[in-house]
Amino acid sequence: MSSFNYKEELKKIPHKPGVYQYFDKEDVLIYVGKAKDLKNRVSSYFVNDRQLNSKTRVLVRKIQRIAFTIVDTEIDAWLLENNLIKKHKPRYNVMLKDDKTYPWIVIKNEPFPRVFWTRKYIKDGSTYFGPYASVGMMHIVLDTIRELFPLRTCNLNLHPEQIAKGKYKVCLEYQIGNCKGPCEALQTLEDYEQNLSDIKDILNGKISVVKTRIKEQLNGAVTALNFEAAHHLKNKLDKLENYQSKSTVVSASISNVDVFSIASDDSLAFVNFLKVMNGVVIQTQTLEMKKRLDESDEELLQIAIPEIRNRYKSLSREIIVPFNLAIEAIPEEVKIHVPKLGDKRKLLDLSLKNVAYFKKERMLQYEKLNPEVRTERLLLQMQKDLRLNVLPRHIECFDNSNIQGNFPVSAIVVFRDAKPAKKDYRHFNVKTVEGPNDFATMEEAVHRRYRRMLDEGHDLPQLIVIDGGKGQLGAALKSLRLLGIDKKVTVIGIAKRLEEIYYPGDQYPLYLDKKSETLKIIQHLRDEAHRFGITFHRNQRSRKTFVSELENIPGIGKTTVEKLLKTFKSVKRIKEQPDEELKKVLNLKQIKALRAYFQTTEVQ
Repeated sequence: MSSFNYKEELKKIPHKPGVYQYFDKEDVLIYVGKAKDLKNRVSSYFVNDRQLNSKTRVLVRKIQRIAFTIVDTEIDAWLLENNLIKKHKPRYNVMLKDDKTYPWIVIKNEPFPRVFWTRKYIKDGSTYFGPYASVGMMHIVLDTIRELFPLRTCNLNLHPEQIAKGKYKVCLEYQIGNCKGPCEALQTLEDYEQNLSDIKDILNGKISVVKTRIKEQLNGAVTALNFEAAHHLKNKLDKLENYQSKSTVVSASISNVDVFSIASDDSLAFVNFLKVMNGVVIQTQTLEMKKRLDESDEELLQIAIPEIRNRYKSLSREIIVPFNLAIEAIPEEVKIHVPKLGDKRKLLDLSLKNVAYFKKERMLQYEKLNPEVRTERLLLQMQKDLRLNVLPRHIECFDNSNIQGNFPVSAIVVFRDAKPAKKDYRHFNVKTVEGPNDFATMEEAVHRRYRRMLDEGHDLPQLIVIDGGKGQLGAALKSLRLLGIDKKVTVIGIAKRLEEIYYPGDQYPLYLDKKSETLKIIQHLRDEAHRFGITFHRNQRSRKTFVSELENIPGIGKTTVEKLLKTFKSVKRIKEQPDEELKKVLNLKQIKALRAYFQTTEVQ
């Protein structure tokens, strides 16, 4: 088993498709692999050594570092794996076939262009799409195109002069409907070019217009009760909807490009670098930079790009970045480009995705080793999101519980530094409220809580959370005003339905992002208060119900009932005790009365 801490490394890896790389103690790349699920695949090397063959065990023992790149699809992972293996020739990889073995779909540069597949990429002005890692997928795409658009398949020279001379005759493909006969001028070049435009849209992933047209044809076929045609069109539509046009990793239109992106926080920055050669990614790396003087992302990239290009000996004439930059150390002939659309934008998005994930995982790892850093970040975020004047280090949350006004109780939970402080939890039996009055219950609980804190000289919380909407918030605020502390603390209400945050005197609620950590902490507070309140309420209801039931037994008073419950814990256990045990609390007359009572109630 490898000597490095693989368990910590595995925690960083996501359940996403991608490529993983293993490095030895000299930081030499020794293996590249692809995976539908990176975490599961990489974990399989380390979980059970006995299931590995001898060569794989040798590989695992040499691993000292793991790097990974997340991509959008399995096909992207396959292509990127192949590129990295060919570039670096890792010792433990079987060499894969060259790109030239992958098929392409080509729209030939000729009059009435043919559309077909080829394994030869020729720079003759033709338009190529691919390469396709899956030959099966390529054929599905090509078949779909041919079903949707009647195109010529012959290799005739359909120059307008040749057609005008009447040199050609339509063939069987025309007779069976696979071609519209451009060879005899039965199809115009404009009509043919429109078909090619739709085909390019499909191959580029822009299939919405084509799908809309097919849906219209499908509806027309159904209306005309032409179910055979409708079935045929439905199959075409399904193929278009299930088709992913091409890889974001490979694009034949991109050659010799460097891609850079950056993600940063207050003290660190992370720069991702993708190297693209001949339309494929051959290098991927994310580097960490420590800020010294609160540099901006622009300043950091201006430093990082020349350094990284020099380190990897890059001579590319184009650099793709997420924002405009002027870099003095870059030769004038090198173009710096900020793409908005197209294949280059997809490459930039891939780089941005990887740098964002790398930053997230590194910060989680750092916060795990330094919990106080995470706490400060969460509190600062809460202060910002909730518009507080101070950090909410001490938060209290109130929740009420009752059933049709019976056994009303109120629970208070306390969070310190964004974590539950369970020893400070409190609950109240409501004393002054009759019937189901949630507002009055909240008013009493808040008043009793902070009256006591003031009397005992305790510090007030920075934030009070009320489980409820405007009504409960208003009741809580009334008690705070009576105590004269409504200006000393911030109080908010959280409504359950849409998780609205209400402030006193503000007509409109605040809506936090559903994924925000601030909302998650408030929800945790609310849920914890609800759980604590419900548990106490159930105990109170159960105890009072049991006491009331036992007090109905002739000869057994309240004091004796309390002794029984203290000794045997529950009514059920009292019923199950033999007389010898009951004699510890009851006399013979009381035991007979108890047996008679339960016998009567069971019969009823």
